[in-house]
Amino acid sequence: MKNKLFRALVLAATMGIAGSLTIVPTNAASEIVIWADETRGPNLTQVFKKKGDWVPGSTIKVVTFSSYDALKDALDKASGTTGPDIFVAGNDWVPALAKSGKLAPIVLTAAQRSRFIPSQFFDLSYRGKLYGVPVDVNNVGFVFNTKLVKTAPKSFGEMVDFYLANKKKLGLKAGFCIAGGGLSWGGLSTFSALGAEPYIMNKDGSVNYDKSFDPVFFGNNVKKYLLDKKGKSNGFYPATDTGCQDNYIAGKVPFAIIGNWHWRTFAEAGLPMNIQPVPGVKPGTYGKMFGSVSGAFLTSYAEAHGVAVQAKTLLTDFFASTAGQVQYAAVEGRPPAEKGAQKSQLVLPGQKAMGVAAGMSSIPQIGAFLNTNAGGASYWDSSGAYWTAVLVDGKDPVAEAKKLAAIWKANVAAGKADL
Repeated sequence: MKNKLFRALVLAATMGIAGSLTIVPTNAASEIVIWADETRGPNLTQVFKKKGDWVPGSTIKVVTFSSYDALKDALDKASGTTGPDIFVAGNDWVPALAKSGKLAPIVLTAAQRSRFIPSQFFDLSYRGKLYGVPVDVNNVGFVFNTKLVKTAPKSFGEMVDFYLANKKKLGLKAGFCIAGGGLSWGGLSTFSALGAEPYIMNKDGSVNYDKSFDPVFFGNNVKKYLLDKKGKSNGFYPATDTGCQDNYIAGKVPFAIIGNWHWRTFAEAGLPMNIQPVPGVKPGTYGKMFGSVSGAFLTSYAEAHGVAVQAKTLLTDFFASTAGQVQYAAVEGRPPAEKGAQKSQLVLPGQKAMGVAAGMSSIPQIGAFLNTNAGGASYWDSSGAYWTAVLVDGKDPVAEAKKLAAIWKANVAAGKADL
């Protein structure tokens, strides 16, 4: 009887221990685990090595993945015991990860929200809930080579006039090209400067579902500024980004769009960082760029790990603060998202200029609209195809613009349910 009782007690104790093992997280309750890619991970590690007491009583561990894709794959496979408490990535992952329950919503005070522009929260939200804080800005900027052009152009037409007047004399290979971001992402500014955008934003950061771009206005601008009298490309705007960076640095292209991740390349080549948005067809107006943000996101795993409160504190006191973003921006290189950090004297001129340009004229990158094929093609495919059709194949810019408008309108309507 005693042996049976002893075995029963041992079995009960063993089951109790096993049950505990299934709920105890692999990281200690005082440790906040952050996942990031191959560039942001080392940079965050460097920042926290200098100052790691952002959350009293907690340590911060940064796990770095070999690439952005590797980080995404790990998040897709993560579970309650293996997932991070916070991860840093782009805004376009929000819808899928929110649907899967791997993201946890956060609430910011009015004072905390005032540190950012409204559209940045739009980037990090899904169906009305906010899942992260803006960290750095992903955008491009327009620059002009002062060895060729002495002052900033006031309009798109002024750029075209300079190119046509100086093409032969200066041996120009193009007038304006995309050195960063490609013709679809980086080249949104060209579409917008000429009158086309994938969706129209209201001043409060919401989407205007009742309005879309005018294809006739846009198409006629393309015809006026980018085509010659025979309806062929006048050479001002190439339908490819190949060679743009080298040609701009070499002084063979007077105007270009560069990315905020490689502005140092142009600065080191001795070119000024006179960064601004692309001039519009009307003097004093500017084309929109994608001013999307990367975010620091709270996961649902933080609650299971017992560090949800600590993780939220790190999000607000480091990632969403002026002091935190200044320290991170110093090693990251991208422009900070937080307004105070953008104004800091410790932020490098190129970073600051990129952030200011995004604040002047940008729209959020809304994956629910851009990634869908509801209209027959995604924004990414249809935008590039437009330039090929018009500038390479010689098709009518107005007729092609009407097709483009129909595609984008259908994609916005289809993506509305996911916002």
